[in-house]
Amino acid sequence: MHKLFKSAPLPFQGQKRNFVNEFSKALEQFPANATYVDLFGGSGLLSRVTKDIHPEARVIFNDYDNFSQRLAAIPQTNILLVKLRKLTATSGRQIKIPVDIKRCILKAVKAHENKFGYVDYVTLSSSLLFSGKYATNFEELSKQTMYNTVRKSDIAEATGYLDGLEVVREDYKQVHQEFKDANVVYLLDPPYLSTDTASYGSDKYWKLKDYLDVLELLEGSKYFYFTSNKSSIIELMEWFETTTLVDNPFKWSTTTTRENTVNYQHKYDDIMIFKQ
Repeated sequence: MHKLFKSAPLPFQGQKRNFVNEFSKALEQFPANATYVDLFGGSGLLSRVTKDIHPEARVIFNDYDNFSQRLAAIPQTNILLVKLRKLTATSGRQIKIPVDIKRCILKAVKAHENKFGYVDYVTLSSSLLFSGKYATNFEELSKQTMYNTVRKSDIAEATGYLDGLEVVREDYKQVHQEFKDANVVYLLDPPYLSTDTASYGSDKYWKLKDYLDVLELLEGSKYFYFTSNKSSIIELMEWFETTTLVDNPFKWSTTTTRENTVNYQHKYDDIMIFKQ
């Protein structure tokens, strides 16, 4: 049996590790033989937890951000991290990396990319950039101020993380149409409203229209829906319900809130809403 994952094996902006316990308990109220469709798969953590709680369920992981590629590259990422530890050995932890060392780091990153054909820049960002900052390519990384937060140990290989999951990689609307059935539970963790989605493999911002398009999928469905207090989407739906004839998709649902810390300057509340 594979290990039980309480967090994603690699850094991922917005992964729901703080909600694993609440999510697991809520899942027990849902059918064990349902099809669970993770429309915004992200790090795959929701899919993994779902399969662990309901082993007989069919779980669809929409790996739109190609997280599986990052998982496959863990051995190569560890090789690069060894080099970064050596290059930053003389730099104090959590402090700005001097320009001369930064040049050496960039040279090592480019050489690694040339050799292996791939660099996991999101994981690299967590070791070189200020908390909450991400680069997705060499050009972006070279422009950023670097800090010595290089992880001290190798990343454990994610053995079994994708076991039992059906991995697809398509637009969420297409996945929704393919797996539209009465015995489906949707897992919806879209990028938060007006959030920079660069680290999600997209160069677009998640606008209000995109948010409202997702809410259309909730009507008449069983679901788990994640948002934050930054979006004010719950208040918006309540306003629509009381001032128009539009039904509130969150009516009769259950809500759980957890505080999430990005860095010492930035905190917000994560929200999980589910409906059977």
